[in-house]
Amino acid sequence: MAPNLMTKKAAAPKGNTLRVKPEEKVKPEANAKNKGFSLFKWLDKYTNVDFLFQEGVPTKYLPHVLFLTGITLFYIGNTHYAEKTIRKIAKIKVETEDLRADYTTLKSDYMGASKQSEVARNVAPLGLVESSSPPYQVEVAADEY
Repeated sequence: MAPNLMTKKAAAPKGNTLRVKPEEKVKPEANAKNKGFSLFKWLDKYTNVDFLFQEGVPTKYLPHVLFLTGITLFYIGNTHYAEKTIRKIAKIKVETEDLRADYTTLKSDYMGASKQSEVARNVAPLGLVESSSPPYQVEVAADEY
């Protein structure tokens, strides 16, 4: 029979039971060596949370921890999204300023090119000249149609 098909029978589920702490023997020379400052020793000294785990893992705090973890992840994600949006806005603002400058330039070029004197100068090579006589109105009798 293949070894991957052989399985052990499941044992009875383990419950939270009181752990027996083994007696620790403190070596005197170990204490003599560690006279310097250590951040982790300081944290362990002032943030002792061993009392929470004396009777096993405290599952009664699990919903609160999961809720705070979810809020923290949402906050981090929201911060990243906001920063990305701010970068997009700044990029679009620069692009808008460039397009506005292009529009202003093109508008002034068009206004200059559409002057009567410019149009007359541009059509002169085609043989068109500016009329020197004023326009007149053609009148048609109403009964003609």
